[in-house]
Amino acid sequence: MSFISILFALLIEQAQPLKPVNVVHGRSRDWILWATRQLDTGEDSHAWLGWATAVLVPAALSAAVHWALWLLVGWMAALAWNILVLYWTLGFRQFSHHFTGIRDALESGDEELARQLLAQWMRVDATDLPRSEIVRQVLAHSVMSAHRRVFGVFAWYSLFSAIGMGPAGAVVYRLAEYFSLVVARPVRATSPLMSRSLKDAALRAWGLIDWIPARITALGFAFVGSFEEAIERWRKYELSRPGDNDGILLAATAGALNVQLAPDDLQGAGPAAQTGHLRALVGLVWRTVVMWMVILALLSLARLLG
Repeated sequence: MSFISILFALLIEQAQPLKPVNVVHGRSRDWILWATRQLDTGEDSHAWLGWATAVLVPAALSAAVHWALWLLVGWMAALAWNILVLYWTLGFRQFSHHFTGIRDALESGDEELARQLLAQWMRVDATDLPRSEIVRQVLAHSVMSAHRRVFGVFAWYSLFSAIGMGPAGAVVYRLAEYFSLVVARPVRATSPLMSRSLKDAALRAWGLIDWIPARITALGFAFVGSFEEAIERWRKYELSRPGDNDGILLAATAGALNVQLAPDDLQGAGPAAQTGHLRALVGLVWRTVVMWMVILALLSLARLLG
């Protein structure tokens, strides 16, 4: 079921992507803010209770719906529910149009438009950025977006599906990531203040949840890119800054593409980012998607034959 669910969710998302502002994301935001308002007292135990309520309750509900549909209606209804949840939690097209717009602007020589699009996407001041820095930031942000909106969801969905929990893994990953963004940067000026305990709990939980997916994505990029260089940069970065999931992923990607993605030298030497690296990244991401689908197809086939 994992292979079919992911395949159809990707196809639907490519044909009709969710809008950046949509009902699902809005309700997710409101649920997280409600849980924090009700349970955030500043105590560590309450912080973890608030996080568990905001993240694990919807995940348990998605698994319950999966099994209710399977037992009461049939496996096709459960499959449809899995596809729907994946469609809600994946976000390939939610960042790719930003990437494509900036790439096209750079290739046409319109660096001012590229700066404006980058500022809109990342919410930063890009007024004085040189061309190579624009490309570097687009590469780095696109890598993180592809991981968090595609490959991380794949990893957790596949893991939970294997133990009979249906789409709960995709829900856990998406809500945990969104919770970490909410505590790092409030949704709006009127958002309720959050205690330090809640912020620490959300960020720590996200680091634990993303630990395995970040390394799976890094390994996938290494397999479909320059393997030895990716592993070497990954190893060096891990020794310098252990436990930094985002940094490890960027280091491996920099090696896979043979490009410099960090503003410092911790990720190894490499040529400055150029426009051609943007197309190389597109190929890297799609080859990794294909690799994921082949692995899932083989596992599904092995399960059927077994």
